Amino acid sequence: MQTINNLGGFIIDMDGVLWHGNKPLSGLTEFFSSLRKAKIPFVLATNNASLTQQQYIKKLADMGVEVNANEILTSSMATAQYLKETLPTSKRRVYVIGESGLIEPLQQQGFEITSTYYPSDPQANTDDVWADVVVSGLDRDLNWNKLATATLNIRAGADFYATNADTTLPTELGEVMGNGGVLAALTAATGVEPIVIGKPEPILYQQAFEILGTDKHNTIAIGDRLNTDILGAVNAGMRSIMVLTGVSSEADLADIDYAPDWIFKDIQEITTLLKQY
Repeated sequence: MQTINNLGGFIIDMDGVLWHGNKPLSGLTEFFSSLRKAKIPFVLATNNASLTQQQYIKKLADMGVEVNANEILTSSMATAQYLKETLPTSKRRVYVIGESGLIEPLQQQGFEITSTYYPSDPQANTDDVWADVVVSGLDRDLNWNKLATATLNIRAGADFYATNADTTLPTELGEVMGNGGVLAALTAATGVEPIVIGKPEPILYQQAFEILGTDKHNTIAIGDRLNTDILGAVNAGMRSIMVLTGVSSEADLADIDYAPDWIFKDIQEITTLLKQY
């Protein structure tokens, strides 16, 4: 039996750890029951920018798990907070490639969302398409007009940010294209690389520390993807657990120079560990 010492809290990824698409992974409710029983605080921190905080709360509730708002942190929320803290007040117009999960946090932080350029519409007000900042997140209604508008703004000098650079997203049927594919297209069209806020950058984890009231020494990340969840933990100076229910496998460790501190088959194995606490 593996053991973990100095455990003050978990930062837990969702896609590939808790579910595949809308299908919960085995042992989901028991995992959260064990966390509550052991009184181990947690933040569910995801790179997926498509859903709002409340939508994640509902998704978990539909799977039989109750969480509160302070236990959900998305890369969209982290991006909106980061932009508010770092950008001058003169930069408040944002063009978004993304869904409500990204638009809502930006609006809550006081940003104005600009319009999409439709060259086929002769009545379109082109003044409304210009932005100070372009932010890209997962957008399942992506089209040429959105890519064109983002390209125009970036080429005109708008700052370019991304909620995450995940190349793929796990679903019930397998991996599909993630936000990283969109970023590649925009970079190819503009020559500009985005500033990425989500994992593997440490920002998302650092914001989760603040929510938990913990630090890098007593907080452990749980994730399924080596190049985001685990590398992000390394970059944040914290320990990590990799589960084998998502993107990465043990064989992938042979190709990289970093590693998780522990490897578990799934959250059910972590639940067995939590019964020690």
